[in-house]
Amino acid sequence: MTVSMLVDEHHEPKSESPLDENRNWPTHGTFEYTSYYHSRREIISFKEFSAKSKEFDFVVIGAGPIGAALAYKLAKDWPKSQVLVVEKNWAEPDRIVGELMQPGGCQAIEQLGLCNVFSDIGAVPVHGYYISYRGRQLHVPYMHDANGQLRGVSFHHGRLVMNLRAACKAQSNILCVEGSVTELVGQVDNGRFTTVRGVRVGPQRMQADGSDECVDVSSRKLTFVCDGITSQFRKQLNERPVELISHFCGLVLEHEPVTSDTYFDGPTGTTSHVSRPVDAKGNPLPMPHNGNVMLDGVGPVLLYQMSERETRVLADIPGPLLPSESNGQLRETLRTSLSRAAPKHLYPGLHAALMRSLDDSRRIRCIGSKFIPATANTIDGAVWIGDALNVRHPLTGGGMTVGLWDVVILTDLLRTHDAANPRQVQRVKAQWQWRRRPRALVVNVLSVALHALFAAETKELGLLREACFDYLAKGSYFTMQPSGFLSGLLPSPMLLVFHFFSVAFLAVYLRISDKSVAYSGGSLVYRVYSAFYTLYIAATVILPVIWRELQP
Repeated sequence: MTVSMLVDEHHEPKSESPLDENRNWPTHGTFEYTSYYHSRREIISFKEFSAKSKEFDFVVIGAGPIGAALAYKLAKDWPKSQVLVVEKNWAEPDRIVGELMQPGGCQAIEQLGLCNVFSDIGAVPVHGYYISYRGRQLHVPYMHDANGQLRGVSFHHGRLVMNLRAACKAQSNILCVEGSVTELVGQVDNGRFTTVRGVRVGPQRMQADGSDECVDVSSRKLTFVCDGITSQFRKQLNERPVELISHFCGLVLEHEPVTSDTYFDGPTGTTSHVSRPVDAKGNPLPMPHNGNVMLDGVGPVLLYQMSERETRVLADIPGPLLPSESNGQLRETLRTSLSRAAPKHLYPGLHAALMRSLDDSRRIRCIGSKFIPATANTIDGAVWIGDALNVRHPLTGGGMTVGLWDVVILTDLLRTHDAANPRQVQRVKAQWQWRRRPRALVVNVLSVALHALFAAETKELGLLREACFDYLAKGSYFTMQPSGFLSGLLPSPMLLVFHFFSVAFLAVYLRISDKSVAYSGGSLVYRVYSAFYTLYIAATVILPVIWRELQP
């Protein structure tokens, strides 16, 4: 079965002249490795692998988006090297995040030589963000380059991963194994790894009593740990406790494709150019082909298309504890949040679609949102990369952007060094950490800070949220430079701090002048006091996150 057939099975629309297309990373057309999408001929089982050579130049743990992209780039850059990729399950993954690629991530994909990877999977171009708050709307488009507006892409996560894996399977110097990496192998000193020389590989499904026979695999150059957000090997590098910020609860809206591009773009900043369909069968989004963020729920509600006929809904529930689904609390919380975010009198079609999806869902899928800053790696022979190294809140959709640029920067540095020489690799790691930091810091800090403002659990944070919305609504660079932070196109930490505190001082003005809706009332003296206390709260939101990102 080809991917084109898969698309047909999911009822994706065929169009020879699509309404919308990306200039540099097309969503229509054919991916050159399509024939490998479903193929399992290139994947060997653990039983077959146990009879083969156990020595490789590079070992990659995990074939998610970062692991698969990394393995492909290694195979291309070192065509005479042997690359081993160990993945527990090569079937199409099913996740509720990692479904929107910012333009910055698309640029990294292009650098890796995979700019057609979004073809053949029913992906949708993304023009920017629509944001609603207290009945007001604004549009935050993506930045422009010399050839026009840059765009992101949204898609089914599993389909993109399968395209990336198809590219891996097509390389003759990559061996794809379906099995489990049970542990790292190397030199340990005082309970900590000092050198990694390979991995221990076992069957796909391990016995609970540990009776399975495993085999040791050695890596002549490097082992890459890319086993994602739930990495079992992160603790070897980073023993800090994981901070759970909130939970995203996922739903899917099914609808007809749009027949006009009227609402794909609008004025920058404040806009009334939005779609408000009454019929829930049509595309219900205020601005199709954009990320739609509704700020009036219990937490922010994010909506984006996975295809022309499907839209993902991610409703945030702040805090580390999730309401119970068994007693109905979770559904009631979601119903309240979605109704507040998309009230019936403003968004009749969207409100109906959200309620229908919630009522029809047998089980609510949820995922914890975490923040894990990167840690400097002094362990010889291994590199942690992707979510195994660094995790941020998924609100801004920047995870793959950071991870893919990590791959680009790291492989570019390794090409000019001897990957088998530990001293040279340590120099590469130091340069990599320095070069990756600006973009990673901007994306990571912005994700945590924006969630704190958009979730707004106090009056002060509510005031900052209002000021943030007013700031973005101004248009010009007030809108476009923050758009650059969101999209991963403007990796400038100093500029991020400037804009964040500009928002904070706007909040001070709104409070003192008593023009705020979120935080109003009180005498002048009290308003001055609470305004500068809000400034202090703003500092406590962003500065500790920046400090943690800057730690070695």
